[in-house]
Parts: sequence; C-alpha cells; structure tokens
Amino acid sequence: MTISTHPASRRTDRADPHVNAVLLTMCFGVFLAQLDSSVVFLGLKHIGSDLDASISEMQWVLDSYNLVYATFLLTGGALGDLYGRLRVFACGITLIVIGSLVCAVAPDGTTLIAGRAVTGLGAALEVTSSLAIVSITFPDAAARGRALGLWASCNGVAMAIGPTIGGLLVDHVGWRSVFVLSVPIGLVTLLLGYLYVGESRHPHGRQLDPVAQILAVIGLGALSFITIEGQHRGWASPLIVGTAVAALGAAVAFICVERNRPGAMVPLDIFRNVPFSAALAIAGLMTFGMYSMLFLMPLYFQSITGASAFLAGLELLPISIAFVVVSQCSGGLMHHFGARAMLMGGMGFMGTGLLALTQISTTTPMALVQLALIVIGVGLGLNTGPVNAVAVAAVPAARSGTASGLLNTARMTGATTGIAVLGAIYAAHAQAGGAQAMLEGLHWAFLGGAIAELSGVVIALAFTHADSMVQKPM
Repeated sequence: MTISTHPASRRTDRADPHVNAVLLTMCFGVFLAQLDSSVVFLGLKHIGSDLDASISEMQWVLDSYNLVYATFLLTGGALGDLYGRLRVFACGITLIVIGSLVCAVAPDGTTLIAGRAVTGLGAALEVTSSLAIVSITFPDAAARGRALGLWASCNGVAMAIGPTIGGLLVDHVGWRSVFVLSVPIGLVTLLLGYLYVGESRHPHGRQLDPVAQILAVIGLGALSFITIEGQHRGWASPLIVGTAVAALGAAVAFICVERNRPGAMVPLDIFRNVPFSAALAIAGLMTFGMYSMLFLMPLYFQSITGASAFLAGLELLPISIAFVVVSQCSGGLMHHFGARAMLMGGMGFMGTGLLALTQISTTTPMALVQLALIVIGVGLGLNTGPVNAVAVAAVPAARSGTASGLLNTARMTGATTGIAVLGAIYAAHAQAGGAQAMLEGLHWAFLGGAIAELSGVVIALAFTHADSMVQKPM
C-alpha cells in the first residue's frame, strides 16, 4: 500500500524532474548523519578542557550517538514502513537539529551526551527512511543502482571533509560551532523534503517489536557502560557487577523473545547462514578498530605533536581520500578477485596500518604516520563494498532489507564497542599523565584494533566462499 501526499510521488521514472530533487534530499540526509559523526572527533580535546570532561565522558560523547544509532536502526525501518517514510525521515532530521542545538549550548558533559543521544536517534530514523525512499523512487534496477551508489558516496564525502571543517571551526569559532553546522543543513533538508518528496508506506507484514527494542538498548548500553566506566569505578564495584548481570540478562531475554517469533525485529534463524554471519562479524570488527583510531588519533595530533584542530583534521585526510578513491574501484576488483579476497585484503590492510601506528612516538616523521593512515584508508575502501555484497547475496531477496539493516547495526555496534573497549585501554595507561603514558596507551589500543582487523582476515578465509561475486568467464 502506498499513500501519496505530494505530486512529486505520482511519477518515479527518470523523466520526472522531481526525481533528482528527491535524490538530492536523501543525499543531504545521509551526508548530515555522517557529518554529524565525523566533525566531533576534532573537538574532543577542547570539549574536555572547556567542560572539564574526563576521557570516559569524551568516550560517551561519541558512544551515546553510536549506541542509540546502532540500536534503533532496525526499528527506524519498521516505523517508516508503518507510518510513512517521509514522515519518519522528517522526524529524524528534526531530532538531529534539536540534538545539535542541545549540544551547541550544553553547559556540562551530561547535557552534551544527552544531546548526542538525541542526534543518534534522529540519524537512525532518517538514514533507514532515506534508503527506502531512494529505492522506491527509482524502480528501474540500473537507475536505482546508480542512485544508491551516489547516496552511499555521500558517506565518503562527509568523512573526507568532516574532520577538516570540524578542525577549522574549532580553531576559529569554538567547539560548539561543529554542532551548529548541522542545523542549517538539516533545515534545508527538511524544506527540500516538504517540497519534493512524496509520502509512501508499506505496512503489510510489518510490526513494531518494542520489547526486543528495549532489551537491545539495555544490553548494548550496559556493555558500553561496563567497558567505559569499569576502569574508573572499579571492575569489582557493585555497580559494574550489577550492570554486567543486567547486560547478560538482557541478552538472554532478547534471544528468548525473538526466537521463532513472527515479525521479530531480528529473525534469529538468519544467523544460521554462515557467510551472512561472517559478513556481520567482519563489519563489526572493521569499525571496532576504525572508529577507535578516529577517536584516538586527534588526541595524538593535538596533545603530543601540538597540532591545531584544523591541522589535525588535515592530517586525518589521507584516510578519507584513500577510502573514496579505492571504494570507487572496489566493484570491478570484486568481480575479478571475488569478495573473499577483497575482504581478506581490506581487513589485512587495516590491520597492518594499525600495527604500524603502534610504533608512533613524539619523533615519528609525519610522512610515516600518513602512510599508515593511507594503508588503513585503502583497506576500508577495499572492504566496505564487498562486505555489503556478501551479506545481501547470502540471504533470500525477501530478506535483503533485514540483512542490510543488521549489517549497519553490526557496523555501529562495532564502532560503539571499539571506542568503549580500546578507549578504556588507552585511558588505563594515559591516566598516569605525560606524553609517554599517552603514547603507551595509544600503542596498546592500536594493537587491540589491529588484532580485531586481522581476526577479520581469518573469518573471511574460513567462512566466506572463494568465488563469491567473481565475474564468470563467458
């Protein structure tokens, strides 16, 4: 069932001039979600100084966004199907604007963390809805493929320019300005949506799963709390032990609730598909190391090498450039070498780059640091497309949407736990104070990230098909 509330939705062929406006609007949406995530890294040092925030509070500034984003991705898709994709998209953009304004005026770390959580909820709602809107706007498979490629590339654009813009704003306007940046983009996106995007929904066979949603928030939230706060509060403290019990209880209850339940938020039988489960594990391990590195490297640049926020953003740029360039070639490479080889190569490159970063010091030439970052960016570019292809190809077409949603959830879960776990490892060493203690913390954290990435190589070798996605000779 489709409900149209605007003339723009009456036609979805390429001749309709509104189609490009719809695509532009959805690109703004995904760009906004990634930008809101990437610009914050360069402001963390200044946020810590201005709000007297600890390392664990800075971790929560990132993970409150990632945590809420990860746990509400699947529900966001269901809400769009039930109540209207444009409506949910607009709600998501509105929440991003509100959350960003809260962050911009936050008087303390707690308010800032709350604002980031609201922003993460908005991102989960609008990204899932925008993907669905693009898919139904372009019914022709070839046109849809091109549109989705452009939509996805906005992630890379935001990742490329986010740190640089964020650093420039932090240096010349202040850290609060990185949150204000999202407001005009969000308002323009809302206006374009109102003018050009028609409403649509497809409630048949869809339902909400509030119990599972609550359990997912409790489980992942408790796990993040343990890893971030355990070092500070004591691993044997009643609060940490009680939270661990709550996390375990939520996980067990989630499995019991979702088992064989019609319309389950997460159909557990899908995990019996070994290549699909392997793709999810690889996606989570990929972001586990990647996001923790993006959290820690700005601290290295600003606190140890003395770089400004803008210069630190420029020094992170090689990752984004390498990712954007290589990802454009990954489709052709995958058809020639197969997804398994691409996944092994991608995770191997990322692991190698992180291992190289375990050797950085106060005197390491910047060219060597940049080379390590380029290697990581190449690995990310090799890995991102194939991991999507393996996950979707491994399940029936009817479950492709669920597979895509679970893959994105795995990515954000990896990012959340990576920042929590590897950030805690860094904090445990860095709390002694001084550049040498910080370096030791960085070395151990990057080693943990490298182990995670290289574990992905083993998983790809053992559990994905050798000829997956290889172009067969005529």
